[in-house]
Amino acid sequence: MVEDFLKEYAKLISDSPEIIRTERINLGENFDEIIIYASKADTGKLIGKDGKMINAIKTVVIGYKAKDPTSYRITVKAIEE
Repeated sequence: MVEDFLKEYAKLISDSPEIIRTERINLGENFDEIIIYASKADTGKLIGKDGKMINAIKTVVIGYKAKDPTSYRITVKAIEE
């Protein structure tokens, strides 16, 4: 659910939504990493000035913990084109 939200949200922000993809990696009990892959130009938009956009996204994901006890690490990586 969180992974789907992040993917759709990233598609709304990016200039190249067809390139956006996500990957979920289980790092331990109740701890996952979600990696958002985007074009180099879109990684800046997803991170935002001084990290404000990615911090806002992380705040929304933290709010999801009321339903799911899993903690998430959100990472944005550029796809080499």
